[in-house]
Amino acid sequence: MGSFIVLRIRGRVDVRYDISETLNRLNLPRKFHATIIPDDEVYKGMLYKVKDYIAYGPADPETVKELLLKRGRLKGNKAITEEMIKDLTGMDLDELAKELSAGSLKLKDIKGLKPVFRLNPPRGGFKGSIKKHIKVGGELGYREDISALIKRML
Repeated sequence: MGSFIVLRIRGRVDVRYDISETLNRLNLPRKFHATIIPDDEVYKGMLYKVKDYIAYGPADPETVKELLLKRGRLKGNKAITEEMIKDLTGMDLDELAKELSAGSLKLKDIKGLKPVFRLNPPRGGFKGSIKKHIKVGGELGYREDISALIKRML
């Protein structure tokens, strides 16, 4: 089945209410927030609705592992360590990253883990416009190389 890494690229000003509500339900309330969602019909409909505000692509275990270690937070804004992950889930970090990228586990299933990753703007800036889709030279929409963009933002 798989899962997607979803990254909000555009901000909060002048966003229609229904799109804003969908972004909040995806745990993307602000610009440069990212999350991991499973690849199913319900989430695909939500992605289609907010496609003009996000970039998304397939989640590979290596990128998921980096996101968890560098930007994963527990309640109280505490950074995550490998020992904490083992205590929370009973799995080591590599197993958890594989489960999340395969879509068999969701971020909200891990007790105490915040389901959002707060990232920096990309080093070197965006290569295209954040108002256009990837097919016409922009940054928005589905992209195979989402992990390259995420690595520039960690």
